[in-house]
Formats: sequence, structure tokens, C-alpha cells
Amino acid sequence: MNLKKVLKTMGLATLLTGMAFVSPSCSDDKNDEGPVQYGTLTGQVTDEFETPIEGVSVTTDDPGATTATTNSQGVYKIENLSVGSHIVTFTKDDYQSVSVTIVADKFNNDLIAMVNPNLAYAAAKIRGTVVDSSNGGAPLAGATVSISESQKAVTAADGTYEIGNLPLADYTVTYEKEGYATIVKKIKVDQFVDGVAVMDLAMGGTEILRGLTIDDLREAEKWYYNEYRGGRAAEHYPHWDWACNYMCTLDFRGDWDEQNEGTTLRIRNSKDDQKNNPVDMEVFDSFVFGSKLITADNKVMTVQARTHNASDDAPAYWGVQVVDLSDADPKAKLIGGVRTLASEPYQSFAIDLSEYIDKEVIIAIGTFRQQEGDYWKQFVLRRIAFAKEGIDGWEWLPGTEVPGLDDWKMTMEMVRSTMPHTKSVFTGISPESGNRDSYVNAYRSWRAVDHVAAEWSFMPVKKDPEVFPSEGYLIKTRGSGTPVNTVTPESYFYAKFSIAAGHNQFTLKTRNFGSNYTFFKLTAIQNDGTVTHLQPISNTAQEAAAAPDGCWKFKHDSGSAGDPDAYASFVYDLSQFDGQDVVLAIGVFKGEDNGDESKLLLYNMTIN
Repeated sequence: MNLKKVLKTMGLATLLTGMAFVSPSCSDDKNDEGPVQYGTLTGQVTDEFETPIEGVSVTTDDPGATTATTNSQGVYKIENLSVGSHIVTFTKDDYQSVSVTIVADKFNNDLIAMVNPNLAYAAAKIRGTVVDSSNGGAPLAGATVSISESQKAVTAADGTYEIGNLPLADYTVTYEKEGYATIVKKIKVDQFVDGVAVMDLAMGGTEILRGLTIDDLREAEKWYYNEYRGGRAAEHYPHWDWACNYMCTLDFRGDWDEQNEGTTLRIRNSKDDQKNNPVDMEVFDSFVFGSKLITADNKVMTVQARTHNASDDAPAYWGVQVVDLSDADPKAKLIGGVRTLASEPYQSFAIDLSEYIDKEVIIAIGTFRQQEGDYWKQFVLRRIAFAKEGIDGWEWLPGTEVPGLDDWKMTMEMVRSTMPHTKSVFTGISPESGNRDSYVNAYRSWRAVDHVAAEWSFMPVKKDPEVFPSEGYLIKTRGSGTPVNTVTPESYFYAKFSIAAGHNQFTLKTRNFGSNYTFFKLTAIQNDGTVTHLQPISNTAQEAAAAPDGCWKFKHDSGSAGDPDAYASFVYDLSQFDGQDVVLAIGVFKGEDNGDESKLLLYNMTIN
């Protein structure tokens, strides 16, 4: 039991032996409430990890009371404090100050009150230098750098800035200066080294896409996979169900919305937009973009789309632009010219990207403002897909099936052209909950936490998932009447990783529910089509054993977001693939005829 708990459960009898407490006394002053009593305030100050903090200054708003400083155990004592309502303040350099209000009822029969606050470390700093791209990279003075309305800095003559007294956390940093495009950057907690995160920036660069310079595009999110699905309507369930379609986790700019029909780009059309947005048939009004490696296996991009608020006489205008950042002077190149669409039924458009084979380029799909004033058009994206050829309709991606992965809907073209992931830790916990009618904000919140559904590709072969359980993201089998099958998964996630020393161990933290076993497997697929069903080198499940066709079955009913250590861990050795890029697929299987759904919960997946 730590010191703080001792204080809470046993009072100060042990820790404060020998400390003389002020006895209750009476004041000579008389009032309607009787004589004023005086007592003692004590307790222990710790940090967010329950470690005692020495040297914390403790003060109250009672001028007659003593002040105190915590000792090596974080313990403090203030004497001669009038029994009543007071504000108690705890301060120490490099920590966030805390103020606590106590009332008369806080004092016990011995006139001792106890307050045990936590102080968060707050000495982190964000610093850097801002330069002017339009002026030969000279330092840019007078730019405002902010993380909130109250936490900001202005760059000095040498372009430097610093925002201090911060807790270690993730931040969104905004850079603004009149006459320059506003730039927004993300800083993650792991970017702080010895409490300092350095973010250098160039402003004033030429916009290539609306609001985005070459520096912005170099940091574009990657389109790792060959298919992205949007919308809520459930055509051809489960492939096109709302719980399986995650296009809205991509980087959309301008005015956009998630609708039943798809993820919709709209012309910005507020009253201010109507006045200030000119006709522009070269720069997108609203768009989605990402960085994509083009190969012979994915050289044709299919955009499946429809419209609202359009007609043959007044269609929506849209297009595809590609930016090749390897060019000496990168520009947004319009592929196939400005396109029009007036159709309510979906149409499929094949865009040939063959000229970019073996290059990683920026791809943007967007709409154009074709008229001034009140101009309202919607361009509904249902599918963005990459393959050797164009795709029409709702079926899975075409190509050559991976040998041995019967009916997985995984092709050799997908395996070869999936891009290796740059991240290594993924969560299944959604920061926000939702349902079919209100999931957009929840899905968008995945972007900040590296959620598995935003970072891996989901393949709902036979069954949809449960997206928002509080314990994590859940993939499952069908229930009654489903044939046993340990070869074809009901659904699975996949991603590609570059395996190397220090990056060759995969850990899944999971649990299931009910009395039935869950059958699952982790499968490695090499670029030549070699398939290996991996066996865990260790696990902490309550029950676990090998099962047919490379599956494992387990029972484990513990673990929650508030108790992460209680999940079962399955650990896999990937060192046999060192030096290779390998697709990892984790799937759930109908391993027994039990009449119920079997569930595999994804709390956390890590490669280290």
C-alpha cells in the first residue's frame, strides 16, 4: 500500500507521530455563530503516477494560518487554520498548480482536515524556428504559434518561438500570419525528448493544393491499402455496411459530410463563401487527398460516385489531381481533365495512373466551384479503389487469389501493392462512441489515437464488426446455422510491415465473452504468395490451445479500458521474416457449431 493510501485509511497516526497539532481554541471575538475554531490541514501531494513530490508550496486564503512545504514523502501540514471554507493552493515549478476548496465539514472531530492532491508534470516545451519560404528561407518574425486560445507565442526576429509549462500530451499546433497560409501540425507525446518537442516550419510556400504547400504534402497521410469505402447504406452487406466503411477517416478538406450514400464533397456555400469564393476550375474547392505508391498492380484508380443537387444542365464539376513530389517544381496535375457528373445512380470512373508506376505520389479527388454566388453541388464518393484494371459495381477487388487463402477476397495484387505501415502501436478503443446515425465524429476521433479501423484495412468477408464496445473493437462470427470453417475467416484486418531486428515481435491484447471458445489466427503473407499461419510463442489467456488449420482457440473474460493489464496477451515471433515486407492478417473463424456468435476483441496490437 502506498503512502497516499496509508494516509487515507489510517490518518496521520503513523506518518506524523511527534508532530504537535494545534488544540481547538476559542476566539475572543463573538459572533452569531459562536467562537471560531482552529484546526490543522494535512495530507500528501503526489504526481499522476502516485509518486510523492517534495518541495510543493502549500498556501491558503487564511492570512492567520501557517504555510507549508512538502517533505521528501510529499507530506505537508498547515496549522492555525480557521474551520470553515478555504481555497488551498499547491504550487511547484515544472508542475501545474492545483487549487482545492475545503469546507467546514472536511474537518473531523479532532479538527483535522486532509487533502491529497495530484500535480501533473507541466515543464514540457514546444519550440522551433519558423522561416519564410517566399523570402529564401529567411527567419519569419511575427507569426503566431498557438495550441489554444490562451497558450500561444509569437516568433521573434530570428524566427524562434517557445510555448512552455505544458503537460506531456498530444498537441495540435497552429501557425498563422497575415498574408500567409495557415498551417496546422500535430505533435504526439512521443516526440518530446527530455520534455522538449522541436517543430521547425516553413511558411509562405506556394500552395499546391488549396491550403497545402509542398512541406504539407510531404507529410500527407498514406493511402496504404487498395480500397476505401464510404457511406452508411448497406448494399451488399456486410461489405458495404456502415460498420465496415471507414472512408471518412481519410484527410478531407473544405466542406464534406458522411451520408447514407457515401462520403460527400460539397461546394463551400455559406454566405461568406458565396461572396468570397471565386470561380476556380484549377483549384479544388473541397477535396480528399493522400500519398499513394503506384505499381503495376494498382495503376488504375476507380472512383465510384453519384451526385445530389445536380442535373445534366447544371452538373457537379470534379477531377483527380496528382502531385509528384520528386519533380523539381511540383505542381498539381489534372488527370483526364475536368469531369462532370449529374447522375443520381452510381457511376464508376477509371483513372489511369500508369505514368506514375514505381512512384509515391499525392492523389487528390475534389470538386470545383464553377459559378459565383449561391452554388450548391454535392459529389458523393462511395468507393476509392486501386487495381490493375477499372472496377464496376460492388464486388471485391479483382485479381489473382492468394494460394491457400480460399475466399479471403485477398489478391496477390493487394499483397504486393499494399504499402508498409509506418506506425507500430494500434488501439481498438474508440475515444468517442456512436451508432449508425452518429458515428462520424467517433470515426474521425480514431485519427488521433491510431485506431486499428483507421490504420488497418478491414475485410468483412461474411460478418460485420461491433465498433463501439467499451472494451475495444470487436470482430465476430455469424451465429446459428453457420457452418464450421477454420480455413476462411468470417472477417479480418490486414496491414503490411517491414520486419527487422527490433521490429519483429507482434503482440495482441484481447479477450472474448461468454462460455464458448473464440477461434482466430495470425497469418503472414509474403510478396511471393507464401502463406504462414503463425503460432504464438506465449499467451496469458485463461484457456488457450492450438486448433485446426493454424487457428488458436481461447477463453478469456477479463480486461477493460480501465483494467488493461487484465486482457490476454498473445505474442508472436516474426524474426523469420527479417528483411522482408510482410502482410499480417488477423481473423476470426467459426471454429465450432455452438449456435452463437464468437467474438475476438481487439484492445491493442503492437509490433516491436
